[in-house]
Amino acid sequence: MQFNIMSAVRLHEHLAVPAPFLVLCACVFGFYRVEAASDTMSSLDSSFCHGGLEVIYPGLDIDKCLIIPKDGKLRKMISTVWKAPQIYFSAAHKKKMYVLVMVDPDAPSRTKPTSAHWRHWLVVDLKGSALKKGQMQGETLTDYHPPTPPQKSGFHRYQFMLFEQLPDTPVSLTKREKSARGKWDLEAFIERFNLGAPVATLQFLTQNYKD
Repeated sequence: MQFNIMSAVRLHEHLAVPAPFLVLCACVFGFYRVEAASDTMSSLDSSFCHGGLEVIYPGLDIDKCLIIPKDGKLRKMISTVWKAPQIYFSAAHKKKMYVLVMVDPDAPSRTKPTSAHWRHWLVVDLKGSALKKGQMQGETLTDYHPPTPPQKSGFHRYQFMLFEQLPDTPVSLTKREKSARGKWDLEAFIERFNLGAPVATLQFLTQNYKD
């Protein structure tokens, strides 16, 4: 039976982030916490996020489903300036390994996603002990590519999913998967390595900063 991502994702209560960590981020990164108003996102998009995953860019701390606002040049920064974000997961088990996936299910547009899922980032063998500290210690199978939605293509969802990796189970990409980021069969990848439902998910919506 094929794994269905959306049916497995449920809305959970957000895990609190320790105050010292937030203070550190504020001092080091000068992040901007974006509040997502209830009328800016559909209930389906809002319910995607669960588990307490946090994605931290140099000037933007994302800890809930939201739409990146056009004001403040955040859309331009996230597309053209900022590199891979930090990933913080306070609920990680120190002795477990994880797989991080970042995809765009709306490539080239949400109304016609013929290139979904477009793989933006894939890191395996992530140490839980490092994730608890907001650090990335693992093997990168697909280098990070920033969100770059085409002009006039509307909003795109950029989804982060964190899976527990089975012990002694190497995770890899096939030769065909390595040849292209687009049209990635994410569900087949999940089934191939028995990853199950993600333990935490997060997404933000943005569109081309020139639109």
